[in-house]
Amino acid sequence: MGIMTTTERHFDASWRRTVYCGKIEGSLEGKTVILNGWLRCRRDLGGIIFLELWDHSGTVQVVLNPERDPALHERAKMLRSEYVLALRGVVSRRPEGTENEALATGLWEVLVDDFLLLSPSAPLPFDLDGADEVDETLRLRHRYLDLRRTRMQRNLRMRHRASLFTRSFLDGEGFIEVETPMLTRSTPEGARDYLVPSRVNPGAFYALPQSPQIFKQILMIGGCDRYFQIVRCFRDEDLRADRQPEFTQIDLEMSFVTEEEILDLLERYTVGLWQEIVGVELPSPFLRLTWHEAMDRYGSDKPDLRIPFSLVDVRDVFEGTEIKAFQAVLEGGGVIRALPLPGGADLSRKDLDGVNARSRELGAAGLAPFQLRGGILKGPLVKFLDEGRQRRLIETAGLKEGDALFVMADPSWRKTCELLGQMRLELARSRNLVEEGRWAFLWVTEFPMFEWDDEEERWVAVHHPFTAPMAEDLEKLRSDPGSVRSRAYDLVLNGTEVGGGSIRIHDPRVQEKVFEALGFTAQSARERFGFLLDALSFGTPPHGGLALGFDRLVMLLCGARSIREVMAFPKNQKAQCVMSGAPDAVDEAQLEELSVRVDLAEED
Repeated sequence: MGIMTTTERHFDASWRRTVYCGKIEGSLEGKTVILNGWLRCRRDLGGIIFLELWDHSGTVQVVLNPERDPALHERAKMLRSEYVLALRGVVSRRPEGTENEALATGLWEVLVDDFLLLSPSAPLPFDLDGADEVDETLRLRHRYLDLRRTRMQRNLRMRHRASLFTRSFLDGEGFIEVETPMLTRSTPEGARDYLVPSRVNPGAFYALPQSPQIFKQILMIGGCDRYFQIVRCFRDEDLRADRQPEFTQIDLEMSFVTEEEILDLLERYTVGLWQEIVGVELPSPFLRLTWHEAMDRYGSDKPDLRIPFSLVDVRDVFEGTEIKAFQAVLEGGGVIRALPLPGGADLSRKDLDGVNARSRELGAAGLAPFQLRGGILKGPLVKFLDEGRQRRLIETAGLKEGDALFVMADPSWRKTCELLGQMRLELARSRNLVEEGRWAFLWVTEFPMFEWDDEEERWVAVHHPFTAPMAEDLEKLRSDPGSVRSRAYDLVLNGTEVGGGSIRIHDPRVQEKVFEALGFTAQSARERFGFLLDALSFGTPPHGGLALGFDRLVMLLCGARSIREVMAFPKNQKAQCVMSGAPDAVDEAQLEELSVRVDLAEED
């Protein structure tokens, strides 16, 4: 007998599930239930057929016994993985010794009285249970299969819960959710815009928003007081694990507010979110470091505090020694800094050479290694240090027996910090020195307002051109832009920036000075941001806000490897959707309607 299909019997109210697969429990024992789901696997054991039926709630074992219904048992022989079924049966306790403690339903099974095949499945391109080892491109091409995995279902549901909590929390804090335009004006300053040609305005283009920055500031000017939005944003930039061309932000803005109020609000939100989603009570308040402190101590503006060692200044130890290269650096105003490595005394000469080679790849002239073994400091430069300097080096670096130290001299403080910061990350990861299972939050504040762009030969905004400078640095906007600090702040978790924001400029005169420092003429500033400048002139409240990377937050909450694991339909690292084939060419007729011509080189 073949499988009875929906052409012979139909799915109707009599086949609607009465319970989800993962909810089978003792209170249902002896009762008839109807299950709807996917056949995850089938096992034939001694004539009895065991099926694992799956839906988003979990898996339950169902049993077809030839003694119970020979015809039904025969039909079940043709079932295959991922067939969609509706089945009716009686809940029974599994025989003693056959329980499965790994399953929430592992004490129970369903003895099948009848089933209906709703949809067969083609052979699977990969095993869902072993999908973690499958090439990601294959999984993305068949994303509908990948989404059936327990981990992906869990991630999406955690994302949903995080979204619900966010709306509830911000509503309770007096925020209103306001949607801002998806089709807006291109204001090229930062990442590239995605452009959308306008059919009714030939030759003109909309841009998809990189963020709702200008609109949320205008909402504050419009008197909305507290705004938020869980919003899609678009940036045409190179991709990596935590970036996508389209991503989601928790965007918020507040009027008549200080940094302290914003940071306090976000800490309470974050503590509540972690408690709600993963049941963890975060310690608060979070650590706060200025940008300069973070760079000086950790070599990063998003430091991972789970790594139990940091950079140290050892200039005083080496000042006045006969190490010519070090003295030349110091005479030129440079720095000497060091990176301790707990347990690093076990590194062999080959290992030390490898560390040195990696530092050169990153741009250093080299690192001078020291190791503390048997209470004696060893290393090629020890001969230049008398006993007193050796003791000072051990004390300054906080070295303990069995530790190593890598010393770098360079004219640039920032380059030295960044390079040693990168070495700190790599050495900690390679030697399993990262304290896993810890949630290490901190705020990084007072970022530089500007940084120099060698290609454009001008100052560019570190955050965006609407960030307010520190009041005490206002006078430096014209004379020394590189030393101006901003009223910006980033929220960092375990070495990942999860959000950032600032107090905004509410004084049109200050905004004009910032545009001037960025190299905009009055005319070019008005061409790009005229509507904001107009709005600022009509009475603007002091205001500020922050945007949290929602995808990154959920990624960290789920313990996922990338934000692609917490997005239903992500793009790959070439900004392509390999499932749907986007982006793709379009008909010439469509292009003509949009007054667009595509002119590609022949090899393209």
